[in-house]
Amino acid sequence: MAPPILKLDDIRLSFGGAPLLDGAELQVEPGDRICLVGRNGSGKSTLLKIAAGLVEPQSGEIFRHPSSTIRYLPQAPDFGDFTTVEAYAEAGLGPSDDPHRVSYLLGNLGLDGAADPQTLSGGEARRAALARALAPEPDILLLDEPTNHLDLPTIEWLEEELVRARGALLVISHDRRFLERVGRATVWLDRGRSLRLEKGFEHFEAWRDEVLEAEELEQHKLGRAIEREEHWLRYGVTARRKRNMRRLSQLHTMRADHRGHKGPQGRINAQVAEGRDSGKLVIEAEGISKVYDKAPVVRDFSIRINRGDCLGIIGPNGAGKTTLLKMLIGELEPDTGFVRHGSKLDIAVLDQRRDVLNPDETLAHYLTDGRGDSLIVNGEAKHVTGYMKDFLFQPEQAHTPIRNLSGGEKARLVLARILSQPSNLLILDEPTNDLDMETLDLLQELVASYPGTVILISHDRDFLDRTVGSVLAPANPTDPDGRWIAYAGGYTDMLAQSGEAAREKKAKQASEAAKSSGTSKPQAGAREASRKLSYKQKFALESLPGKIEAAQDKLAAIEAEMADPALFSKNPDGFAARAKAHDALKTDIEAMEGEWLELEMLREEIEGG
Repeated sequence: MAPPILKLDDIRLSFGGAPLLDGAELQVEPGDRICLVGRNGSGKSTLLKIAAGLVEPQSGEIFRHPSSTIRYLPQAPDFGDFTTVEAYAEAGLGPSDDPHRVSYLLGNLGLDGAADPQTLSGGEARRAALARALAPEPDILLLDEPTNHLDLPTIEWLEEELVRARGALLVISHDRRFLERVGRATVWLDRGRSLRLEKGFEHFEAWRDEVLEAEELEQHKLGRAIEREEHWLRYGVTARRKRNMRRLSQLHTMRADHRGHKGPQGRINAQVAEGRDSGKLVIEAEGISKVYDKAPVVRDFSIRINRGDCLGIIGPNGAGKTTLLKMLIGELEPDTGFVRHGSKLDIAVLDQRRDVLNPDETLAHYLTDGRGDSLIVNGEAKHVTGYMKDFLFQPEQAHTPIRNLSGGEKARLVLARILSQPSNLLILDEPTNDLDMETLDLLQELVASYPGTVILISHDRDFLDRTVGSVLAPANPTDPDGRWIAYAGGYTDMLAQSGEAAREKKAKQASEAAKSSGTSKPQAGAREASRKLSYKQKFALESLPGKIEAAQDKLAAIEAEMADPALFSKNPDGFAARAKAHDALKTDIEAMEGEWLELEMLREEIEGG
């Protein structure tokens, strides 16, 4: 085992109340790839700042190898007096570092080195801070939420850059897919203490649940042991006094341990305030377009969104996602075409740009909109402190200014307000920023069970895969030209479908190039490259999912009819017919699923070859 280049031991820190860090430990060795995870407010960012030397703990030991370089990416970069982005990024370099690396990073991050840092958007500021942190290729890279405000192409580029990096990495992120890609070990910060798993993030949640179950069992055993000792204290004090006093002292210690045990932070207890049912048609757009500075961001786009749909919009920054969304919900008029809304729409918008929050406003005032101490949720009055508890805020925080909240707490506060408002069309603009894993899980459940219609913009690939039923993406992601394409399924499904389209376009271009060059006989390599699914196989691959879904719906309807206890007694022949149809449908579904799986494996084999 290599000696550590960074070690934090028995770190303790409190800000006046319960300890934030209570004996936390962290060890980083050369080449480590560590994911630092925990609930919002658990002290992750504070521990990272202690590792970077920006915050001093009240007690504990800190070792940093004197020859190691450490670079830290904060959530909110400070550009100070720097006049250009290039100058800001170059300030991260050491005397022996390659100055050309700054140009390489700025180019890949899509930044103008001559730009004024003070004029950058949130996403551009984050990319500039990344360039500064990555420029020296440090021995230890500390990243606090590096994917916030980044678009998908930049996130995927950053993943590749970090995987290739030689130095050690310690990263905080809410992006599951990102953590799974870059991490090889996981440190869990929980109730002030840290536990380490020598496996990547994909193994974390199962391990965490095992740890919590073992802890609960241990507390149960301790409670039973206290009961036995109390019974002895009442009825069994018959031995020598010295022995009795020692046993009594042990009982006091067990009681103190049991009382002092602080269980894991509770789960958010939230539900969406349901509005009235909208009409079946929610939004219909026909031939809409929008041009800015002679550049089309949306061009001749049509879509029909029905009640119950969940639509994701993705694309690089600047592709026109927000413009398209605003036109769909009526906040922006298209240059051409029209948008028609269905009846009885109640729209709620979750905008995660938390700079719109008034920092001087209190939590209670924000949640109630200044209307006293209660709010209406699903038709019932609820006291604001009780509603705050549902979102893991303490009652004493009711009159706390919003400026005192962490980024994760602000995200929870915005979520709490939007979920209290009755709606049947939910608009989510980057809803996952700063949310911890548990709150993300809750948001996924809420979106999945939402009775109305959802339109969301997100760069979180895992969140998209778990929630949306279709995805809108630019037809040309690398150079958006205003054309948008709708894909069935989530992000991974979109990749598979767009990849097939790209391969067909490439094959067509190769064929045209061969014709223009006069080539009449294909070479061996060309014959191998031309191997692809037949039209019949492609049609089956595309149509089978719909057939399977329709058969499953029919199967569910038959099962609902057979669940009626009166059916068998009143109509035994009808029951038998349904049972026969039920078995036949199950057989058909299994056959279709098997056929689809074989075709999908064949498609992957062809693509891999």
